[in-house]
Amino acid sequence: MRWFKHKTLSDASHKNGVGLITATAPGHQIAEQFRTVRTNIQFSSVNHPVKSILFTSSAPSEGKSTMSNNLAVTWASQGARVVLVDADLRRPTVHQTFDVTNRLGMTNFLSGVATLAEVVQATTITNLSVVTSGPMPPNPAELLGSSRLKRLLQELQASYDLIIVDAPPVNTVTDSQLLAAEVDGTILVVPQGIATKNGVRRAQQLLQAVHANVLGAVMNRVTDLKSDGYYGQAYQGYYGRTDN
Repeated sequence: MRWFKHKTLSDASHKNGVGLITATAPGHQIAEQFRTVRTNIQFSSVNHPVKSILFTSSAPSEGKSTMSNNLAVTWASQGARVVLVDADLRRPTVHQTFDVTNRLGMTNFLSGVATLAEVVQATTITNLSVVTSGPMPPNPAELLGSSRLKRLLQELQASYDLIIVDAPPVNTVTDSQLLAAEVDGTILVVPQGIATKNGVRRAQQLLQAVHANVLGAVMNRVTDLKSDGYYGQAYQGYYGRTDN
């Protein structure tokens, strides 16, 4: 039953995007928990401010897109100019979540066929822009390993206060290692009762192998909320925290 529910949520997110409770119900207690996670991340890097943060997980469907997308909204609501980059080139969700086109995106820029101005899109959220994944390429790892990834991040840093990268799971593909080596900090999303100790340990080792700056982990789905409907499922227990 747990696997079935887990797969159902994964398929729904891939098809429809993730829920943005921080935008649709900012006064909700779960939205407040996202703001708490944001504050904890800010304090974890107070001596070395970061301008680019990557969110990943050890395995698929563990909540990294929900976490990164909602935290992007909370940072933007503070007045920061934020750009959310969908670097999950195999299972992108950002274009569905923010209801924007995915005709041009990250893969087009990395392939050298589109400019930054062509791939950055505004959203209905004030101060928040997105770079979608773009068309799925046959060689995601090769694109992410190119010098144009550094150029993308450099150009975005010149225009935005914070870059948030929604990356693939670490243990599934090498993409997150390539990305983590280029950003200022990495957050590992760990769902209680779903992620395994060995899986999380392996993810940590892979990130350390590329000298990623792991700021901490956010544990989600810690408790069952007595709530009906979509949020009762997709947001169960985001009483997350960052642990250094």
